[in-house]
Amino acid sequence: MKLAATAAADAPPAPPEPTARWRPHPLDLVAVFLAVAGAACAVSGLLPRAETSDTLHRILPLLLFLGTVIVLAELTAVAGVFDVLASRLAIASRGSWAALFLLCGGLATLTTLVLNLDTTAVLLTPVLLALARSLRVPAGPLAVTTVWLANTASLLLPVSNLTNLLAADRVGLAPLAYAARMALPQLAAVAVTMVLLWYAWWRRDRPAGGRFVPPARHVPADPVLHRTALAGCLLFVAGIVAGVEIGVASTVAVALVLLGFVVRSPATLRPGLVPLRLLLFVTGLFLVVQTLGRYGLDDLVAGLLGADVGAAGALRAGGTGALLANGVNNLPAYLAGESVLPIGDETRLLALLIGANVGPQAAPWASLATLLWFERCRAAGVAVPVTRFVLTSILLAVTGTLAAVGALLLVS
Repeated sequence: MKLAATAAADAPPAPPEPTARWRPHPLDLVAVFLAVAGAACAVSGLLPRAETSDTLHRILPLLLFLGTVIVLAELTAVAGVFDVLASRLAIASRGSWAALFLLCGGLATLTTLVLNLDTTAVLLTPVLLALARSLRVPAGPLAVTTVWLANTASLLLPVSNLTNLLAADRVGLAPLAYAARMALPQLAAVAVTMVLLWYAWWRRDRPAGGRFVPPARHVPADPVLHRTALAGCLLFVAGIVAGVEIGVASTVAVALVLLGFVVRSPATLRPGLVPLRLLLFVTGLFLVVQTLGRYGLDDLVAGLLGADVGAAGALRAGGTGALLANGVNNLPAYLAGESVLPIGDETRLLALLIGANVGPQAAPWASLATLLWFERCRAAGVAVPVTRFVLTSILLAVTGTLAAVGALLLVS
């Protein structure tokens, strides 16, 4: 025993275990590149100081909303709100895969219509991801349901999408008149989305016999935190419905939830909750696109839109909106198109809006809702099959835009 102990003492120390090296995510690199490029445009004078100030002033409320709503979603997930909602949804479907599909699709559509697409991407995505975990089924169909309907179901009301607010103001339509004009295009877009969702995702990944065993009712670990987080989400929703500015609503809601975590679970709060990458991405994107508009982008957009009128002009405007949204982002794409369309060209403007709302599907930067959805999936450790997602999303962008623009022409 003594010799063994001596040998152990004389043995060389074991080499330290290698530590995992941090590797930046590709989107981290893209965000930093855009932020640096945007800052360079502003500092160098490529984007005049007045336009830089106007751009930053326009996006500050948007950045406030993005930052606070991401933190709200993170803390709400930790509090177990999404797990509770997921179990209720599964129980309501009574073990039917088709019924679950309709419930998930209907909930995503309603959330987007009444609230807005970003709320669907941020708050509903974790609900369906938690549902997939509890049912032990592939998360892809449920995840794609939120991101597709967050975009395609955002046509009906001005509050459903920021681009809608801009378009309704441009054409001078009151909310009810705007909704009446966009009702049939919205129905067409949702119908196409649901058909593709079923055949491209849900039907392919359905469990044996189209049945599943509903999970037990989920009980949160900390009921006080659960109720606090749920109250914060309901406060956020109520603020939006009441017409409160979206950044203010999300800030008040997250303040309430943060207070609950300070009292009940302060160790959960960390700087990493703030989505710095997303904030850098959005800021740089707007500055770069604004600069490009001064140096040829506006002319390019005018060429893409052309001077056609009637059905050909509307279809061309819708295609331009979808193409530009996937190339840059749906909001800058809409603004670029709006700036070159003549006043009074209502049909082409609304067709452009349809392309900018329904078309941004395949690229992660195509809409803020898609960006938020990617963040939620990444935070949950869910990887949607990339090739399948891109191909089916492109198909949805084309068919959904065509169907919605065709419906617009019927009511014009």
